[in-house]
Amino acid sequence: MKELRISEVLQAPLARVFAAWCDVDKLRQWFAPGEMTVPEAAADLRPGGRYRIVMQEPGGKRHIVGGEYREIVPNERLRFSWQWEGNPDVTEVNLIFRALDADRTELTLIHTEFANAEARDNHAKGWAGCMANLHRYLRQG
Repeated sequence: MKELRISEVLQAPLARVFAAWCDVDKLRQWFAPGEMTVPEAAADLRPGGRYRIVMQEPGGKRHIVGGEYREIVPNERLRFSWQWEGNPDVTEVNLIFRALDADRTELTLIHTEFANAEARDNHAKGWAGCMANLHRYLRQG
């Protein structure tokens, strides 16, 4: 199976969770796993618009991902292509946002079209780290 599915309940209102994925200033604060930082992020949030995110390890090594927004439904769905710089493989990320109540949001991330199980498993680790940082960012208020 070359699909990765993660579902998280985030302690934040729906609009705040959606904005965390759409605003580059917010993305810079959490969109990298573990101790990595995001020194650069750019996004043209519209169907056909492109994004580029630079994730940097504490030692300085950079990992750059980019792609194109394919579908944007405010507070409901974000769908975009995902391609690491220097890698020919293009995958797709589909995010589904659902308010559970005024202060909690369910986020389902479905990442598909992996070339193999190893690529999927590596992304599972990365996304787990990103989600941990998203939880931390949202708790900061």
